[in-house]
Amino acid sequence: MDELRAALAEAENRIAEAEARADEAEEEAEQAAADVEEARAEAEDAAARAEAAEERADEAEAELAAAEEQAEEASAQEAAENESDAEPDGEAEADDEAEPQDDSASAGADDEGTVSQQNALRSAQDYLNFSAFSRTGLIDQLEFEGHSTADATWAVDRVGADWKEQAAKSAEQYLEFMAFSRSGLIDQLVFEGFTREQAEYGVAQTGL
Repeated sequence: MDELRAALAEAENRIAEAEARADEAEEEAEQAAADVEEARAEAEDAAARAEAAEERADEAEAELAAAEEQAEEASAQEAAENESDAEPDGEAEADDEAEPQDDSASAGADDEGTVSQQNALRSAQDYLNFSAFSRTGLIDQLEFEGHSTADATWAVDRVGADWKEQAAKSAEQYLEFMAFSRSGLIDQLVFEGFTREQAEYGVAQTGL
């Protein structure tokens, strides 16, 4: 009889231990599932941010291309009008006057930048006319367009942008087509290349 009781007690202990291990395994499985879900949510959030940034870049590129096309058409039309109105004597006088102007242009070349730097500066101005950029984001965009890092940096440092105001414009543009929490929008602006101070200022201007 004692042996039977001992066997039953041992069996109950083993059952209790098995149940405890099963509960522990279930908790670990639930935690693992929660970790997977959190990782999936973070990945989806990152994908949404990347997609939004890509859409803005595509939109800015399309607007810039349209602006460049309009500028080329206007330049071609102006050149045609000037050519038709020009007289030989006037052209000769213009050539005579051009020589001293070339000398003064050479003297101020260092201050005005090279031709490639001036082209990068015009591109930077065109981009800022159509969309908001961070300093590093605009440099990256100019490099994507084929400008060297040195020319892009030279141009962006001279474009005269207020980067805090650019952050505010960028925040407004994001809110036009997507909902963000305050911290989420700040993180998105930092992802775009703004400093945290600029991002916080920009989001504050939206009222978030």
